[in-house]
Amino acid sequence: MNTLRNAVQLIGRLGKDVNLTKFESGSVKASFTLATDDYYKNNKGEKVKDTQWHNVVAWGKMAQNMDAILAKGSEVMIKGKLCTRAYDDKDGNKRYITEVVAGEFMVFGKKDVVKEMEGTIMV
Repeated sequence: MNTLRNAVQLIGRLGKDVNLTKFESGSVKASFTLATDDYYKNNKGEKVKDTQWHNVVAWGKMAQNMDAILAKGSEVMIKGKLCTRAYDDKDGNKRYITEVVAGEFMVFGKKDVVKEMEGTIMV
């Protein structure tokens, strides 16, 4: 490998509707949580479901498209990169958050969990 890249690809379901934030600068940000499921057998041989929750953000036109198309429960593939940022909470404690910054997305699944856009179902 000549270069290593920060890349992530997830397929999961939205935990709630997209939260769209518009800034005074004109920038637009979409944020939501994405649940992914993994299955394994424990030491008793029982099948166990492990759900992980991922914070996803997108900017600009992609953010607007996600807000227009996606809804809670939508099954979606996200391709992007992992970013970690820090902030100070109200008590002055340093907090860290890791997010997937989306670069691409694709919607799968049923029509009833995808928003209707101008009379056409986007799937």
